[in-house]
Amino acid sequence: MTEEQRAEQKKGSILVVGGGISGLTATLEAAEVGYEVFLVEQNPYLGGRVAQLKHYFPKLCPPTCGLEINFRRIKDNPRISFYTMAEVQNISGGPGNYNVTVKINPRYVNEKCTCCGECEKVCMTKLPDEFNFDMGTTKGAYLPHEMAFPMRYVISPKILGTDDAKRAVEACKYDAIDLNMQPRTVNLNVGAIIWATGWKPYDASKIDNLGFEYPNVITNMMMERLASLNGPTGGKILRPSDNKKISKIGFVQCAGSRDENHLPYCSYICCMASLKQATYVREQYPEAQIYVFYIDIRAPGQRYEKFYKKIKEDENIFLIKGKVAEVQEDPSTKDITVVAENAVSGEKVQETVDMAVLATGMVPNTADTKLPGDVKCDPDGFVVSDLAAGGMYATGCAVKPLDVTSSNQHATGMALKAIQTLVSS
Repeated sequence: MTEEQRAEQKKGSILVVGGGISGLTATLEAAEVGYEVFLVEQNPYLGGRVAQLKHYFPKLCPPTCGLEINFRRIKDNPRISFYTMAEVQNISGGPGNYNVTVKINPRYVNEKCTCCGECEKVCMTKLPDEFNFDMGTTKGAYLPHEMAFPMRYVISPKILGTDDAKRAVEACKYDAIDLNMQPRTVNLNVGAIIWATGWKPYDASKIDNLGFEYPNVITNMMMERLASLNGPTGGKILRPSDNKKISKIGFVQCAGSRDENHLPYCSYICCMASLKQATYVREQYPEAQIYVFYIDIRAPGQRYEKFYKKIKEDENIFLIKGKVAEVQEDPSTKDITVVAENAVSGEKVQETVDMAVLATGMVPNTADTKLPGDVKCDPDGFVVSDLAAGGMYATGCAVKPLDVTSSNQHATGMALKAIQTLVSS
């Protein structure tokens, strides 16, 4: 019996909710050993947070490095069906036999789209660019980003009924725009469900002492977009208020994390993310001074420890152990002053920088959204898998803060758990 014949004998299917790196990994691992997988993603593209990064560990490669291969594997695998702009509305049944209702919202663009961009050119309306954390604008007809999968435009519902919508239809030579699209539902029968619902950055506007209201105070994910070639500045790290080049920059660790008033837990990867972003600054500004204010540096594993030691060798990177008490702005220059107490010397430290980056923590997307199917979450909103009961599992940052490598490993394990549910049903 061939491998293909053995695969065809496998019964049952799996639903994966969330198309970030964990969801993609779980989907591919299950499908490539012969199981049918349905992948549901609420965004108009797959790739999740990784698609928004400039580089990611361990090799510090761009998202195209890993995502492009995964997208090709999905496209080539007939056992995978994926739905974007979709959400799970209802779940009934139990392990081995779940009935799931999925709502698919209209994209208003069909499969005929060639991404020629003519619809975008004729749209006049400018909307906040959510992919770039509102650091720029996008049109009413837009491609989410340059490596979006599926590679297809989206018409924002905000321009329906406007002249922009009419112009977009008229500009399309391929009859790809259908403004009469309606929401539709798909009913799926699956044996197991994997929640890979991912995370979002903590809302920095809730932290009243760290100056997020100032234009030159940004979050760590905003920094990723500034440094990315497909970001709002074409990859140039410039301070937002006046596009000035950077000579001094401050990184504020644990912004809202390990704080009973905000996030009580550590988000695991923020320290390494800031040190990685210090290398972004160093690449563009060889002489810039970089200040990192931290409570503790967390470098989990040999590779991260090696990276941390390399950063410490840079004579213009200053690691200051001390929790930041306040971030101030000079109204005339828009310069930022970071105020902290040095935990080693006990002295008060004040550093004036061109801009500051807040290392805000990871918040699970399930923190303020109740999942169907009686899914249980802990007090912080992370999904709790009932491994004994089986049937439903969570993976990646839906479970706890993780980096990309750990997310991939965890997702592989949960794919195996889902397969075990099918085999034992």
